[in-house]
Amino acid sequence: MGWRSVAAAAAGLLLLVAGGSLLFAPRAAPAIDAAIAAAPAPIDQPRVRYPAGRQPVLTAPDGSRRAVASLLNVRRRMHYGDYAWDEAGVARGPVWVQVDLARQILSVFRNGEEIGSAVVLYGTDGKPTPTGVFPVMQKARDHRSSLYDAAMPFMLRLTGDGVAIHASDVRRGRATHGCIGVPPAFAEKLFGVVDRGDPVVILPATSRSTAA
Repeated sequence: MGWRSVAAAAAGLLLLVAGGSLLFAPRAAPAIDAAIAAAPAPIDQPRVRYPAGRQPVLTAPDGSRRAVASLLNVRRRMHYGDYAWDEAGVARGPVWVQVDLARQILSVFRNGEEIGSAVVLYGTDGKPTPTGVFPVMQKARDHRSSLYDAAMPFMLRLTGDGVAIHASDVRRGRATHGCIGVPPAFAEKLFGVVDRGDPVVILPATSRSTAA
């Protein structure tokens, strides 16, 4: 099982491309291989947990490996501008972010547990979003792009040439100049939990990583 399968479960949605339209479908059960998954959580539980020894272990493009202890139990339909967030009971620990361009979703994990996920915008063909593993280089609550003279609230810089995660008006038909745009309320929460140096894994639409 690769990152894309976990990303679908982590965000609680599946992105389908049909005739050029983006359709976000709700998750009926975690999209995790049955050999390593725990039983689906009851509908009233906030997350799906995986016991020690049966946790999916994800291998990123740079070879780094991270275990997933739990995923948010999202069962509603998500659309542009929607997000899920629940960090109740999640202990302090390492934070990492994954962005799956194939499914147009971002998920944030702390101590191996997913605490948030959102539908995102990303770069067009002319200004594509780079892929790979990037440490957060800089944080700025109020930032303005000098190149495009545009506001980038809750900016998390990923590259030296200005690619960042930041608050954006996430709507159908919009794109970025290579950045990753997230809903403003989600951006503020993400800004609050991510520190400089935390890794952000950006996956291309056609790439898969492995899981052990």
